Amino acid sequence: MTDAIIKHIREIFPQKGPIALHEPVIGGAEKKHVLEALDSGFVSTFGPNVATFEKQLGGYIGADHVVAMASGTAALHTCLMVAGIGVDDEVITQSLTFVATGNAISYTGAHPVFLDVEASSLGLCPKKLTAFLEQNAMRHPKGCLNKQTGRVLKAVLPMHTFGHACKIQELKAICEAWGLLLIEDAAEAMGSRQGGKHLGTVGDIAAFSFNGNKILTSGSGGAVVTNNAAFAARARHLSTTAKVAHSWAFIHDEIGYNYRMTNLNAALGLAQLEQLDAFLEAKRRVANSYKAFFEDRPEQFVEEPDGAQSNYWLNSILFPTEPERTAFLDSANKQGVQVRPIWEPLHRLPMFSACLTGPLDTTNDIAGRVVNLPSSAVGGLGI
Repeated sequence: MTDAIIKHIREIFPQKGPIALHEPVIGGAEKKHVLEALDSGFVSTFGPNVATFEKQLGGYIGADHVVAMASGTAALHTCLMVAGIGVDDEVITQSLTFVATGNAISYTGAHPVFLDVEASSLGLCPKKLTAFLEQNAMRHPKGCLNKQTGRVLKAVLPMHTFGHACKIQELKAICEAWGLLLIEDAAEAMGSRQGGKHLGTVGDIAAFSFNGNKILTSGSGGAVVTNNAAFAARARHLSTTAKVAHSWAFIHDEIGYNYRMTNLNAALGLAQLEQLDAFLEAKRRVANSYKAFFEDRPEQFVEEPDGAQSNYWLNSILFPTEPERTAFLDSANKQGVQVRPIWEPLHRLPMFSACLTGPLDTTNDIAGRVVNLPSSAVGGLGI
């Protein structure tokens, strides 16, 4: 039965040889922009491409402020610092996410609290969040306190898994009711929208990734996105080694980080941004092909949530059972088709095993059944 899936994947991606999970599309003005950056002499963290990329990206997604960063993880760490997350604070997130989400929380000295996802979006479940807060949280002059640990609950950090929108508006309302900041992990959500708003523009601040496996890549890169001018200014300061502006002196007023995007990376990002709409259309063609194929099969294709427009960064299916999933992973990879399971839930990893969790029934079920299929725009562009 799994041979039919592999055959269909090869019909979408008819090139000879191995099929990658998500290869970049480099076919526009990338070489032109990069060569111009080299000729300009600006190759590091200063240069005109960075400012242009920030402006154009902000215009595309509808955000007032964009701070281009060296990676998505750097962007997420900066978001947390800007939001005031510090030692012994707690940040509620989902266990079913890439490890960078938990790592970034830990970089600040804070503690992740892992809650369940909902099956329809693979994102943080608003009902589970409400239940956890009603059972464990209390309002206090210090903020929202966790009655179990005595620590301050500072923020909620949902992830838009594989580019599918979580119920971000519901999560926002819950955060407002409890006095919590909402930080969006939009690393995989470039081009995804919900209710007409681009993901990453609903919360207080958000992080994007432009790694080589993303729809829009700058090679290595990311961005902090916010409509809060003070947050943006602090993100710029922290990510440029906290250097105080001066015509020649090196003065730094706090611990800072070398987190800014380089001019060369921004040159690549600009060329990719010019093609983003075409990439998204191509990826939707790939997704529609998978959707039609799996309509009459036992595997369930993960569709975009109601009211949302997903970028379908990774197309995913759920097998009926974990053994069937494992057999397919083994067979496909042996045949040169790169398919992957979803991440190991963070609460199962040794460095997060002692973290507080809520019930994780959906997470534990889905983690054993999801497979990500080849999803590059290459398949929809016919190249």
